[in-house]
Amino acid sequence: MPKTSTLQVQGRDRAGKGAARATRRGGLVPGVIYGGNQDATLIALEPRVLVSLMHDPAFKINIFEVEIGGKKHRTMAMDVQLHPVSDQPIHADFRRIEKDTLVRVPIPVRFHNEAASPGIKVGGVLNIVRHEVEVRGRPDDLPDHIDVDLTGLEIGDSVHINAVTLPKGIKVTIARNFTICSVAPPTIMTVEEETPAAAATTAEGAVAAEGDAAAGAPAAGAPGAAAPGAGAKGAAATGAKGAAGAKGAAGAPKAAAAPPKAGGDKKK
Repeated sequence: MPKTSTLQVQGRDRAGKGAARATRRGGLVPGVIYGGNQDATLIALEPRVLVSLMHDPAFKINIFEVEIGGKKHRTMAMDVQLHPVSDQPIHADFRRIEKDTLVRVPIPVRFHNEAASPGIKVGGVLNIVRHEVEVRGRPDDLPDHIDVDLTGLEIGDSVHINAVTLPKGIKVTIARNFTICSVAPPTIMTVEEETPAAAATTAEGAVAAEGDAAAGAPAAGAPGAAAPGAGAKGAAATGAKGAAGAKGAAGAPKAAAAPPKAGGDKKK
């Protein structure tokens, strides 16, 4: 059931932007009460009182009795306009209500028994889709909140509006069976921390491997260590000499054979 409280306001004589600015300069918040087949009534409120009322999650569900000029008005807050920079209220709208008046208001949602949800126990995350649910009904029948029980929910389970029991005469303004909340799997992967003993063993193995590699390679300039490129130089010199000898042998003219003596030996 909504709470009923008395709201102290002041009446205003003039309407319009100029009159509203004058009210703000006087340190008050201009407002209006409309509805109920009556003329609109201009009011002014203390900003501190209005801000404190707005901090209540059931601000738009509560009923405020306003007295102006000896006449009482049973009202509900419909809208409060805020300054775009300071977020301070600059205008408030209230609506007159009767017993049979139908209103559309947002009802806050409360979640219970998180510890009784197996999915949340093993690391699941409660994903709240709707913090408020808009309903329609008579002001006196409105609940101050909607309860959602999380008992037995596993990871991947969700709660829809059809699973929630509403008071008699209260209906949801959205026709579809929308989701209110769900239990999602954890999104952070846990990494096992390395124990000090394992870290020390790994470090010792790395140091030993580096020592073995250094011992197996001979130092530069040590006996038995070949000078860099020495074998390559000797092979290149040998190949060059062989090529030069072959070239000289191929280019030299062949020696001519001695011609035989013509006529043989003459007899004296």
